Amino acid sequence: MANTGAVLDAEENPNTEVQKNRVLTLEEWQEKWVNHKIAFHQERGHQLLKKHLDTFLKGAKELRVFFPLCGKAVEMKWFADRGHSVVGVEISELGIREFFMEQNLSYSEEQIMEIPGAKVFKSSSGNISLYCCSLFDLPRANIGKFDRIWDRGALVAINPGDRKRYADTMLSLTRTGFQYLLSVFSYDPTKHAGSVCNIHCLEKVDAFEEGHKSWGIDYIIEKLYLFIEK
Repeated sequence: MANTGAVLDAEENPNTEVQKNRVLTLEEWQEKWVNHKIAFHQERGHQLLKKHLDTFLKGAKELRVFFPLCGKAVEMKWFADRGHSVVGVEISELGIREFFMEQNLSYSEEQIMEIPGAKVFKSSSGNISLYCCSLFDLPRANIGKFDRIWDRGALVAINPGDRKRYADTMLSLTRTGFQYLLSVFSYDPTKHAGSVCNIHCLEKVDAFEEGHKSWGIDYIIEKLYLFIEK
């Protein structure tokens, strides 16, 4: 998990400079939630994660699991229901509230003193805590270290110029023996991070849908990688 490049290889996306220089502000991400432009959300949860969940957890109990840019991912409840402690970060307060509402979970909210304007939303059961702030501000809240990180779309969503900083932030949040599960599209992370982790490609699937035709492409591949600390 070191300096990462564009999501699509040059061979798969000839206009790599557009990808490289893409910038989306936090305000624009919030607008996506307000305008319900959240096609990235999967109402049934991520099926590849479900398929490989036992491989990811390895039978461990009471893990701390981190969800970067969590949105209202239903997978958070999967882990919580198995007895694990879930922490997520999301810039959209609307997305966080929708998660608790749609999962029928009661919750409390409080200000985060270390991060002005930020909040944390906690399930009444105590095993789900979602922070509403920039991911890069999160370490200031002293949230501790994690055994597992599930990255579904976070690396993809991060502006390319911030990906080295993102990788450094993720590593700063990991415990010894961590595992990091990453879902990306048409991107080969084995070109990076080789000195830090052993990398296993668990599966790659055809993720092309009708709506992708508007992108000017005729195929898109989703790949699931498991990073295990060396």
